[in-house]
Amino acid sequence: MRAYDIIYKKRNGESLSRNEIEFMTMRYSNGDIPDYQMAAFIMAVFIKGMDKEEIYNLTDIMAHSGDIIDWSLISNYTADKHSTGGVGDGTSLIVAPVVAACGVCVPMMSGRGLGHTGGTLDKLESIPGFRTNLDNKEFIETVEIAGCALIGQTHNIAPADKKIYALRDAIAAVESIPLICASIMSKKIAEGAKTLILDVKTGSGAFMSSYAQSIELAKEMIDTAKKTKINSTVFITDMDEPLGDCAGNANEVKQAINILKGEIKNDLSYLSIELAAAMIFGAKKSQSLDEARKIALHSIESGTALEKFREVIRLQGGNTKVIDDPDSVLSLKTKEQYLVKAGRDGYISHMRTRDMGMACSISGAGREKIDDKIDNSAGIYFYKKTGDYVKTGEVLASIKSNKKDSLRQAALIMDDAYLISDDKPAERKIIKEIIT
Repeated sequence: MRAYDIIYKKRNGESLSRNEIEFMTMRYSNGDIPDYQMAAFIMAVFIKGMDKEEIYNLTDIMAHSGDIIDWSLISNYTADKHSTGGVGDGTSLIVAPVVAACGVCVPMMSGRGLGHTGGTLDKLESIPGFRTNLDNKEFIETVEIAGCALIGQTHNIAPADKKIYALRDAIAAVESIPLICASIMSKKIAEGAKTLILDVKTGSGAFMSSYAQSIELAKEMIDTAKKTKINSTVFITDMDEPLGDCAGNANEVKQAINILKGEIKNDLSYLSIELAAAMIFGAKKSQSLDEARKIALHSIESGTALEKFREVIRLQGGNTKVIDDPDSVLSLKTKEQYLVKAGRDGYISHMRTRDMGMACSISGAGREKIDDKIDNSAGIYFYKKTGDYVKTGEVLASIKSNKKDSLRQAALIMDDAYLISDDKPAERKIIKEIIT
């Protein structure tokens, strides 16, 4: 068996056997196949696609390229959620402590910012001292004590996926439904969650901007989950405007804390509760979704979710004072600020969310290269969103940065990111569809 022959076969649109997929995946993971051949294989998959059996085989092979964590000694009720990425999507910061406070173990493995989207790990690391690079032993111990942990992919969890994903990112092959499905599901199989809630974004700020593509990805992940005996539900959610009131890192952590305190109610808090309720119900901690929703809301009203977040921060090395006084702990102040103002009277009819995400990244909140340092204080605050009526000169958003050049570039993008018209747009539906 040769890599050349497998690449040739997939380039011609033929289906690959499990042995052929395993040969490419494991030989590359072990260093026996060079980057240029794996890049050619990935691009062939990107262009020609994979059938359901191929997707399942790739997922299963990557999942078993490292450790599979067994949580049965801790709890029979384990659940996780995964989002395909968006702007202002800080749901994990809220969902994990809420669900853990309701008696479900949440072994949450998250990612960093990619392109125009923000990353949960980057947000958490804006809390001084917070460690996301726990090894498997520390991961298990934290979940055992606190009921949840929020970490990055460990060295021994789906290592083949980790190496392939890095290559995909470098060769512009991220937006492939078979590869996205296999990458997400392999990590979730390896981390051992029995219930998985998937949040597939759709719209201008999503990787899957087409609704049809979002549905296709959702169905592939559901099919793969069923084959691996993971109880899974997919939410198709709107990303035609940013979630919440801000995008960045430290500012999103502060917002999440205020939501957990019950001080803020917005589209982010609404979606977070819906996702948390699905996890609680899926883990058999309630008799219905309505009951699960009430349980989730009670964890915020009673303060138990906030205290759970405090405990996780403590166990993962972070400064717990951030819970009581976020402003004194988080880097929120910047040297520069730009106010985005309305150019005319009217209703905000559309927000170019992908552009807003890029502006946020350029301000310093994201990376252009993998080794770029993030500025935790940089980001965007949204004061007006789709459907709001505004007057000429009214402030729509503010961009914060510590670099004048970066701020100038971000401002040029944001000035064109709001569309204002005479007619009020239809009311936004955040959850567009639920697939089981």
